[in-house]
Amino acid sequence: MQHAPVPTHGLPALFVSHGAPLFAIDAGTSGPALTQWGAELLAQRKPRAVVLMSPHWTAPQAAVMSGPRPATWHDFGGFPPALYQLQYPAPGEPALAQDIAARLRQAGIPTALDAQRPFDHGAWVPLLHLLPQADVPLVQVALPQHAGPKDVFAIGRALRGLRDDGVLLMSTGSMTHNLREFFGGIPPIDAPPQPYVTAFARWVEDAVVRHDAEALFDYRQRAPHAARAHPEDDHFLPLFFALGASDWGEGAGVAPHYLSREVMYGLLAMDAFVLPPAAASVTP
Repeated sequence: MQHAPVPTHGLPALFVSHGAPLFAIDAGTSGPALTQWGAELLAQRKPRAVVLMSPHWTAPQAAVMSGPRPATWHDFGGFPPALYQLQYPAPGEPALAQDIAARLRQAGIPTALDAQRPFDHGAWVPLLHLLPQADVPLVQVALPQHAGPKDVFAIGRALRGLRDDGVLLMSTGSMTHNLREFFGGIPPIDAPPQPYVTAFARWVEDAVVRHDAEALFDYRQRAPHAARAHPEDDHFLPLFFALGASDWGEGAGVAPHYLSREVMYGLLAMDAFVLPPAAASVTP
């Protein structure tokens, strides 16, 4: 699989499916793909910070993590003890948090600061693979409760200028996320993909490639098996943060570079893709 080039004039935006917490130690093919791309990124242009939206932090309105040393939160239960020993000791960056809040407020998005917020597993699990040294400052942005695709897209759009200042803007979630089926009898990690999982994930890829914002914003009505792929939409909405944070959707020819199309347990589509700056975009 071709890896996305890392541009020198501005950082890309990134969407990563974080899977189950076990992804931290059972990495499949997606974990190594993230590690390889992260190493290429560090070799060419190390980000000064990562700004990340995860589905595991929702708040009444937009909010920004502003503490200097956030803790690693093991916000899950019933998993092997080894998971609870893992730490991701990246620093926060309070000055960047203030900048993020100012940019969002300037865009008309009410925003709070939260100095106590820890890193949730939607952030630190994929970053264990992507930036395993944990030496790049990390600031999380909350997913506002009751936000829709256009609202989340607007948050990303308000922050995309940070990419030109050396900040990696990314979001995590899951390309498919039906936990009722997952916990109804967890299949083997290498179980064949369910047909609805593949159909939904490839419909999203096609819409992203075509820059079809209208279809994506209305995905619950237009995408095949949308309600089954996402009984709730919290794990899909962060995708729109990455789209908004990129140059996508403005006729710029930005093509997604897929790092993974893996499906774990037959149910969890682990799609991860890079959206490079418009001038660096090439056909994947």
